[in-house]
Amino acid sequence: MTKLTYIAFDGTQFDVDAPDGSTVMENAIRNAVPGIEAECGGACACATCHVYVDEAWKALTGEPESMEEDMLDFAFDVRPNSRLSCQIKVRPDLDGLVLRIPERQG
Repeated sequence: MTKLTYIAFDGTQFDVDAPDGSTVMENAIRNAVPGIEAECGGACACATCHVYVDEAWKALTGEPESMEEDMLDFAFDVRPNSRLSCQIKVRPDLDGLVLRIPERQG
């Protein structure tokens, strides 16, 4: 299991043990993390699972691919560290990953 930390817009922290191979979005939904809506169910067809990857983890999570970049155009308050959580696969080297949730989803 890989530990993920979600920080809601109000500062509330949610620590989740996530199975490797799942996505950051799936784990947010399974654990009722507020602010992740995931309307498309992880198909990269909306921007309702938008998160900010903590700067210390940005290089390890990588850059968004073109389809994700297109969907981020619909997200609220996009920043250089914005990602769609459905596109980040959980793996052992992401143990401790910190993600912040925007004020609202796109």
